[in-house]
Amino acid sequence: MDHEGLDPILLLDQFFELWNQKDLPMLRLVTQQGFSKLSEPLEALLTILERCPGKQKGRSHTLGCHILMDFQAWMKENPQVNLSSLPGQKALALQQRALDLLMDTQPAFVDALISIYQLKSLDPSVLRLHISNMHDVRCYKEAAILAIKLELQEELQLEKMCVPLILLDKLSLAESFVSGHSQLEQQLVTLLDSWCHPSFSVGSIHKLYPGLTRSKQNTSQIHPKVLTKHVLRLMEKFKVDPALCPNALHKRRLDTLRYLMYKTFVEKGMTEENWIDHVQNVVADDVELQIHLVELLAKYHSVRKASQWSLRYNVPKNRLPIGVWETQRSLPPNLQQIFPNDSTDSEEWLPRNADKFYRVPLTKDKVHFVDTPEALQICGSAVLKKGGVVGVDMEWQPTFGCTSAQEVALIQLAVQEQVFLLDLCARGFCQHPGTISFIRTFFSDPDILKLGYAVSGDLKCLRATLHPWSEEALTAEGMLDLCNIHQIIQKSKLSWIQSGPKEVLVGENATEKGLSLLVQQVLGRPLDKREQMSNWERRPLRISQIRYAVTDAYCLLDVYSVLSGNPARFGLPADLSSVSSSKPQTNSDKKQKEKQKKKTKQGFDQKECQGASRLRVVCDNMLQGLGRYLRCLGVDVVMLENSDDHRVAAKLAQAEGRVILTCGQPFQSLRSQVGEGRCLSLDCSEKARDQAVRVLKHFNIQPTPSDIFSRCQACNSDQYVAVPRADMVKMLAERGYLQDHENSYCTLEKSCQQEDDTLTPEVTPEPPSSTPYPLPCCRGYRCSMSAPDVARCSGKALTSTVSAPCSRKSYA
Repeated sequence: MDHEGLDPILLLDQFFELWNQKDLPMLRLVTQQGFSKLSEPLEALLTILERCPGKQKGRSHTLGCHILMDFQAWMKENPQVNLSSLPGQKALALQQRALDLLMDTQPAFVDALISIYQLKSLDPSVLRLHISNMHDVRCYKEAAILAIKLELQEELQLEKMCVPLILLDKLSLAESFVSGHSQLEQQLVTLLDSWCHPSFSVGSIHKLYPGLTRSKQNTSQIHPKVLTKHVLRLMEKFKVDPALCPNALHKRRLDTLRYLMYKTFVEKGMTEENWIDHVQNVVADDVELQIHLVELLAKYHSVRKASQWSLRYNVPKNRLPIGVWETQRSLPPNLQQIFPNDSTDSEEWLPRNADKFYRVPLTKDKVHFVDTPEALQICGSAVLKKGGVVGVDMEWQPTFGCTSAQEVALIQLAVQEQVFLLDLCARGFCQHPGTISFIRTFFSDPDILKLGYAVSGDLKCLRATLHPWSEEALTAEGMLDLCNIHQIIQKSKLSWIQSGPKEVLVGENATEKGLSLLVQQVLGRPLDKREQMSNWERRPLRISQIRYAVTDAYCLLDVYSVLSGNPARFGLPADLSSVSSSKPQTNSDKKQKEKQKKKTKQGFDQKECQGASRLRVVCDNMLQGLGRYLRCLGVDVVMLENSDDHRVAAKLAQAEGRVILTCGQPFQSLRSQVGEGRCLSLDCSEKARDQAVRVLKHFNIQPTPSDIFSRCQACNSDQYVAVPRADMVKMLAERGYLQDHENSYCTLEKSCQQEDDTLTPEVTPEPPSSTPYPLPCCRGYRCSMSAPDVARCSGKALTSTVSAPCSRKSYA
């Protein structure tokens, strides 16, 4: 070796040879020896790295990365090799070369080069310029990572750094970029919230980043629904003032208001009292939400109810829906009040429909409200008994996603013959040392068997409630989660299930679920869950609320009594406490689950091809083009209107046994509401033809010639009536689908007459009475028709006799 040391290019050739031979141990040995023979190791390392292949797709480890890691290990044994030993200008030149290597490389490179070449010591203006250059060449992710590692976040523009990351679905990296910098955290949340404003246009983002917004996948990241979820999550994570997120909160409250309307007036799943409580909390003092409430009431319920609420909020006349102002003026004074009687004295303990649901075998005097230390002492004497069995449940105020923090309002403790309701909303009661001590003692005592159902959620909320008043973590011992036992019962195939009534059967279409289903299976009747989503922070509670709270806790005792009395009947072990929530799923369980999945697909995965008429689907409103295409092929298709909610698809699928075709985010929620294999997700970016091919292949459907055009594209009917061309021309003309129809009619009069002479009753059946040509189209003429469709329809009608269920006929 000469005085200049080993040539780094020759050393690199040795590295390449060993790397290609995949002899990593020898490569590691050669690197350690080779670095020691270099006259200028720091400069030689850059020369080697500059000639190594860059980042390779699909490979997490490259030759350059391997060399860099080995060099770091070598430097630890040779501390004399460091940047500070070099002259200033030379060190600066090496740092600049090291920066250039960070343009588009793997993250492992970054930490090593920053450490070896002390890049944090560079002038911040030089680092900012380099990051800006990386940004200009669209290395957005690499620029953000380098900025984080160099701790330059506060010296860079947040929008310039984070907007591309959000569009690239790298919001987590944007969160890391601002994390620990309160001002940046607030700016990021405020930026996302501004995109939730109704007047926000994606076009403004498109102008700044045209290449990133070209894909639907990228623009989906700035959809208001997705953004709202992120804003509220980050608001909680970074503890940002909710006043800085008005748009996201308004959007979430508006969505909540729509949900409450649907839940109450469509599903009939909420009482009017609960609905009024929630609506007042959601709307509050927001004028726009008050107006939306009146509009939704006019749509869902009645104009009279809309008038009552418009009077309550003094909605301006010019913002009222049609008919509301007139109804306001006609309402007598006694009907202008919207609130029902809040007095609990008029309610009876025994509900009207007591025979339909499980009923607690207790009178009202056996229910004790605990909101003072004295009442808590009485409760403790009944509950804190060694060997006792206690049913435990908790209730809290629904937040509908507006905030993630949920605090327990009521704890129900049920023992034989009595139930105690701990009121954590009572002033000073939750913070009282005696209350906290009682809760800790009760839950941590392993000698008290505590029964619950899906208790993890309850305990999480309870810990969040007690956290401000106690730093010590809440521990739970002696808990028996009946949800885990219920899962074993669900999997069992014993005769007690098979011979039971149909509504007790466990399956995808069970009307009851959760604890209500368990109570129905074991005790014969389900729970009345109408008060589940009530306002649990209101005081005094209604009788119906108290009855619900008592029932949810006491039913656990009755269920446990039956299950422990004859566990073998339900496929359970003799010791119910041996059932663990952490029990791993065995291979046999997985095989049984797969077998059940195949069984529920109902024949669509058979090897034999099936005709198109056998497939019955419901298309989400995002796939209307696919729906029309499938109708052309003879598939029975129901399509949602643009104004329909996605949940309508699930209801149609359950009621009529249809398969759901959807795309995007609704797939996850819809799939959970129907059986396995009854929901298919498609790519919205594909053409209708390609989507149809995918559907046919998935369900193994082979259309026959008789299936083609066997259904109407407009109404899905498969019943046709033959109409002579002359009548067809006349009907099309009456509806404005033909231009200059008089000349067309004269031109075709002779040919139409000849055709009529050749038609026979067998070819042209007599249409039903009452109208010349009745149209069985279920949609009537609400369907609009585009110009190309008109041309095809009229062209077809002018050349041959058309069999159609309606006055329009579309052809693919």
